[in-house]
Amino acid sequence: MQQTSLHPMLNVAIKAARAAGALINRASLDLEALRINTKSPNDFVTEVDHAAEGVIIETLLGAYPDHGILAEESGRTHGAKHSEYVWIIDPLDGTTNFIHGLPVYCVSIALAHRGVVQQAVVYDPTRNDLFYATKGRGAFLNDRRLRVSRRTRMSDALIGTGFPFRRGDNFKRYIKMFEEVMQQCAGLRRPGAAALDLCYVAAGYYDAFFETGLQPWDLAAGSLIVTEAGGLIGNFTGEADFLHQREVVAGNPKIYAQLVTTLAPYTRVIKEEDAVAPTPAPTVEAAPAAAPAAPRKRGPVRIKKDELGGDAPV
Repeated sequence: MQQTSLHPMLNVAIKAARAAGALINRASLDLEALRINTKSPNDFVTEVDHAAEGVIIETLLGAYPDHGILAEESGRTHGAKHSEYVWIIDPLDGTTNFIHGLPVYCVSIALAHRGVVQQAVVYDPTRNDLFYATKGRGAFLNDRRLRVSRRTRMSDALIGTGFPFRRGDNFKRYIKMFEEVMQQCAGLRRPGAAALDLCYVAAGYYDAFFETGLQPWDLAAGSLIVTEAGGLIGNFTGEADFLHQREVVAGNPKIYAQLVTTLAPYTRVIKEEDAVAPTPAPTVEAAPAAAPAAPRKRGPVRIKKDELGGDAPV
């Protein structure tokens, strides 16, 4: 897809992501000067997170002042509160990597219309890699069309994940889950930026990815990029309400189905009353748990209207 043929809203998102990426790159040249705060144990925020989020919001609302905003650092304080269009923003996914100088982090921007993600951008400023998708038009890395991998056996699969670090994480259960997956696959990787992890599934670098405790701004853009690349995404039981349950599995269809079978017993590892959630998260319609025999055919993920605005079914 050439840049000139992109959807106008996607073009604005790309402009915003690149502006934030330029700011992040400049800040990375002098990490010692950063002011760093702690939102919760092992969960950091820097002045760069806030500045990047500010330039993203300014760019988006400059083009679409009647749209809503859901951002990691500022929540719903900006934009129209009841718009059918809501931008879901993570200005710097991988902040811990960033403050340590580890070049694995990104900017993530998605646009949901009536609760369904329609546009997605994930920008890796360290490599100048731009992942993007428009619903129904495929997923791309720069100008190259993306497709998920074709591997069919778990024993050949490279799988991305995230390790527990928050208060309320069930560490013993995580160890059991990791042990079970590690014995089945060719390898596990934990780079530390979930939005990029999802893009790596879309690009075929990973065959699958799983993690718990993620927020909508970590997942929204990457989820569309995965599905537009031919992948599947859901919670540990294969349902579409991964944003609500704070757990996610994504992968090519064959590996996804096998990984769901493995992870289903570990569903809802993080209890809502124990989890730290500083900003109310958008949710999707919960469905009854089902036997994880195979991934289900399903419609697009829908986010509830009371938290994203508009008239999304709930």
